[in-house]
Amino acid sequence: MRLAGHGLTIYRPRPANGPHKGYKRHTTRQEGAASMSEFLDRMKTAAKADRKKIVLPEGEDPRTIAAARQIVDEGIADLVILGDPAKIDVPGVTVIDPRTAERHDEYAAAFAELRKKKGVTLPEAMEQMNDATYFGTMMVKMGDADGLVSGACHSTANTLRPALQILKTAPGTKLVSAFFIMCTDKAEYGENGTLLFADCGLNINPTADELSEIAIASAGSWKKYMSSEPKVAMLSFSTMGSAKGDVPTKVQEATALAHEKAPELAVDGDLQLDAALVPSVAELKAPGSTVAGHANVLVFPDLEAGNIGYKLVQRFAGAEAYGPVLQGIAKPVNDLSRGCSAEDIVGVVAITAVQAQMAE
Repeated sequence: MRLAGHGLTIYRPRPANGPHKGYKRHTTRQEGAASMSEFLDRMKTAAKADRKKIVLPEGEDPRTIAAARQIVDEGIADLVILGDPAKIDVPGVTVIDPRTAERHDEYAAAFAELRKKKGVTLPEAMEQMNDATYFGTMMVKMGDADGLVSGACHSTANTLRPALQILKTAPGTKLVSAFFIMCTDKAEYGENGTLLFADCGLNINPTADELSEIAIASAGSWKKYMSSEPKVAMLSFSTMGSAKGDVPTKVQEATALAHEKAPELAVDGDLQLDAALVPSVAELKAPGSTVAGHANVLVFPDLEAGNIGYKLVQRFAGAEAYGPVLQGIAKPVNDLSRGCSAEDIVGVVAITAVQAQMAE
């Protein structure tokens, strides 16, 4: 799997005037439409209802400490912060120094066993457990935490490598991918203006088979988070073969594979964006399609299209973009942007806690 270096940040639109002074809620939805922050509010409410234990490996970062205080104040999750206890003062959280932790040696032995086919020795595993991200991921593996959020100080690769080595992919999953929940003020699109975009964060140029896996996983994520039926549009610059080329062909093959693997899903393609979202266009370009004109999950043909697409919607439409949220790892791990704010960390912890609830 080829990974792009995008961490998870909860993007909110900038104020109409003046400099950008951090992420703010900006709700300008038309009357009758839900607040653009409804998704995150719903995640926080769900997280509070069944609190999960989330580990934050970057405990000495000031943003982590500020976020932890807010998470405790709001009752979003039970937190374990990794780092030097002398540098971390957050009442109500558990602080662990991996280097001196009571279970350091036990985790090292378990890690050595997991990685013995790769030649990892016990002394090497002992050293690896001094790394907070590896230690935190082992906490999740051993059931001592329900999920992990990292990336404020580390690259995407440094967050995902331990997850893939230790937690591995979820049963029946071939591919780890990422999605954004896009909340717009266009209530006529998706579900009251909310859509899921995939893959906008990880897989650079997925094959047809990989694209079908992204579509199926994204449909499942939509149903879990939004509690409604997914309608998946496989996007291209062509609608139902109206143009030729490698991309439309790949998307058509991916659609056929998705039908074979998950015949119960409403998935269609290849579809141009307007045919996927606008009923009048869909009637002209894709008559008879149950997805066209009503899509709520948009699967892009590659990372270039997905990344550009979500940023266009974010910037030009003033959308809130929640993600990239990872799907396909056996237990919840999410990757922050290194430019994230404390408020972003709070949101990602809430989402991760809800993922942990779903995994039960």
